[in-house]
Formats: sequence, structure tokens, C-alpha cells
Amino acid sequence: MVAVRHVTGYAAMGAAVLALTLAGCGGGSGGSSSKSSGSSTPQSSSSAQNAGTGSATSMLTTANVAKLGTVVTDGKGFVLYRFDADSANPTKVSCYSTCAALWPAATTTTNGSVTTKGIDKSLVSTVKRNDGSTQITLAGWPLYRYAKDDSPKEPYGQGVDGTWWAVTPSGAKITTPTASTSSAPSPATTGTGSNGGY
Repeated sequence: MVAVRHVTGYAAMGAAVLALTLAGCGGGSGGSSSKSSGSSTPQSSSSAQNAGTGSATSMLTTANVAKLGTVVTDGKGFVLYRFDADSANPTKVSCYSTCAALWPAATTTTNGSVTTKGIDKSLVSTVKRNDGSTQITLAGWPLYRYAKDDSPKEPYGQGVDGTWWAVTPSGAKITTPTASTSSAPSPATTGTGSNGGY
């Protein structure tokens, strides 16, 4: 009888740890923790792998987005973001695994050949991720897309969890809030439920 109680207690503790780990990635409704989303484990799930590959671009450009002003976008016009848990000096990537499924890295397939339009080329560089892909950086900050941005110039990722920000051409974060974060696509359309995508 005592052994059964111990096993049940361990199972409950494991479930609580798993829930806290998943909540830490920053999905729009939970608090993003720089520690929990800063996993050093390489991307292993196929969705995270596909997310990283699907955001490959060879161009950074700018666009004027309502309520935000001039932001950096990829070659298809999708808004790019930076993450407060990362760092620029030295460049550090913190978003892997489950986090990268929601925030796919802006990667390039050919190292060092990112073209720019409206952005100082000397500010653009790359960093190797744990999964071997090459992520684009701006002023040292790793750049990301937001999986819930369905169309070009949609800034649904702006201000998510107070840690994700659209980027200016100089690499600075735009901290102006936008109404778009509260009018993001409903969870029903993404099939993720109300728990921020997990």
C-alpha cells in the first residue's frame, strides 16, 4: 500500500514538472521564462525541424506595419522578432525544441549570403544553432518568425509574454504594444487549444 502511494506521488510530480516546462516557452498566454525556454537540447521533434526549415530566407527587408512603424521582415514580408532571453553580445540562442515550433528561427541555407534591403548589411550576420542550421542575426540578435503570423505584415507575435518583440532595421526591439496581440487567430483555427500552442 505504501509503495502504491509513492508511485502515485511521483507520477503527480512528473506531470506538474512537464506542465511547467511546456508553459515556459511563451505561447501567448503563459509567462515566458528565459530559463525554461533556454533549453540547450537540440531540436528533436519533426515539427520543430520543419518550422526551422520553413523559415529559411536569403533576404531581410523592411515594411511599414500599422501601430509599429518600420519593422524587419523576411523575403516574403513576414515580421521578424527577437527574444529577450537571447543575447547579442555575445550572440546566444535560447529558443529550441518546443519553443522553436512556435517561434521558428529565421535561417539561411547558405551561410553569409543574406541580402538586405533597407538594412545596413554590416549589422547582419549568422549563428549556428544546436541542430546545425544557420540562424540570421541582426546587430547580434537572433531573428525569429511567429508561427501564428499567417500573412505578411501580421505582427501577432508583438509583445507576447513581454519577451518577444518586432525588430527595427538597427536591431532594436519595438516595445510599442499592438492590438494585434489580443486579436491573434483563435486557437480553434490552429488546433492548439487555449494553452498557447501546446
